[in-house]
Amino acid sequence: MDAENEAIEQSKKTGRPFQAEVLHNGDTIKQLLARSRYVLYKKPSGWTDSQKDRAELLFERFPDLRIAYGLSMGLSQLFENTTDKVFALANLAKWHEKVRQTGFKAFNTIARSIQNHYQTILNYFDNRSTNASVESFNAKIKAFRSQFRGVKNIEFFLYRLTQLYA
Repeated sequence: MDAENEAIEQSKKTGRPFQAEVLHNGDTIKQLLARSRYVLYKKPSGWTDSQKDRAELLFERFPDLRIAYGLSMGLSQLFENTTDKVFALANLAKWHEKVRQTGFKAFNTIARSIQNHYQTILNYFDNRSTNASVESFNAKIKAFRSQFRGVKNIEFFLYRLTQLYA
């Protein structure tokens, strides 16, 4: 993106019109980056033909994105496919080692968080349940509280909560 911006500035200085590089799928580099966002949210099995082509172009031009996408999908598959705590711990350790080898700072943060909380994370593999419902309810309470700009009478607030959500 920086290289293209510099080329645009240079063309303005020289007075020649700027011509962006157009890839074989019809995208410019900026369009490729903008349109690939949705590709990176999906698994490769869910990609359409044009998304497969776009991903191939993206990963060819930006190999670090291929590595980061692989790490992300690897962690996702770990949680989807692993059913036993022992295997999960081993797979988390392998994933952590891959992250360490790549040296991506963003993934190091995630890996460190997993390392610090691995015992509670591994509880997920007991019955594959999360605390999402609790987090959702907590968000509802916070939204309800913010509607009234705080709480003065706690007893009445709790009464209203039980009437609405009980």
